[in-house]
Amino acid sequence: MWKFYALMSALFAALTAILAKVGIKGINSNLATAIRTTVILGITWGIVIASGNCREIKTITRNNLIFLILSGIATGLSWLCYFKAISLGAVSKVAPIDKLSVAVVIILSVFLLKEPSDPKVLIGAGLIVAGSIVILL
Repeated sequence: MWKFYALMSALFAALTAILAKVGIKGINSNLATAIRTTVILGITWGIVIASGNCREIKTITRNNLIFLILSGIATGLSWLCYFKAISLGAVSKVAPIDKLSVAVVIILSVFLLKEPSDPKVLIGAGLIVAGSIVILL
């Protein structure tokens, strides 16, 4: 089932890039990010409330909270940089370079999370890096 959600994530990320490029035209990229974030906030809390998962708030540990806050900061900075990049450049070039994060995640997951990796994953990461270099040059 994770593969389905991963593919749906890719589809929605692609739509995000195209819709954002059109939506950001003529406005400040930080304002655009704030509007998008507000929508995301409403949708995600709506899902949590509708699914009855609010009760789980009391199970959140200090460690969970610290790392989720840090993740939120990283996400916010990523989105701010992404929206600035698409406001200045072609989304067809920005989005693939942004996906260089996939290769970075693979490397960090091996070293920081001690997750196993196999040659297929490493070759895929290498191809992503190579593709990003081609686009950058």
